Amino acid sequence: MLQRGAFVTLEKRETHDLRGCIGHVLGDRPLGEVVRQVAVSAARSDPRFPPVQFDELSSLRVGISVLAEPVQVEIGDRCRLVIGRDGLLVRRGHAQAVLLPQVATEQGFTPEAFLNAVCHKAGLSPGSWREPATQVFTFTADIFIE
Repeated sequence: MLQRGAFVTLEKRETHDLRGCIGHVLGDRPLGEVVRQVAVSAARSDPRFPPVQFDELSSLRVGISVLAEPVQVEIGDRCRLVIGRDGLLVRRGHAQAVLLPQVATEQGFTPEAFLNAVCHKAGLSPGSWREPATQVFTFTADIFIE
């Protein structure tokens, strides 16, 4: 049974506004179970949004990003990430954040801006990715959009 991490992203079809996005990074459970769990969480438990209502379902677009295992990147190689291919996971102590590969393309980020954005999302200061105490991982994703 295939074990992979996944994210489910819900967007409004007309405006492409984010309506929910939740994921599980590690490939420690069967993919079907992970997708089912994060889909429900994206619709009902994303703290940034109220729960999705039944009458909204037809106006939402569903994206599923199936993740490859994250690979830790050494400090000297961090600016070598490939925009559009690599997603980012940053971890420092209890702080952690993930940005999917498509985020950098959608936002027009350079590699350095992408690294700063994932640090910001984790509550870390810009440039924290340069510090040895910050772990940076890249991953790729197969993206399916309904």
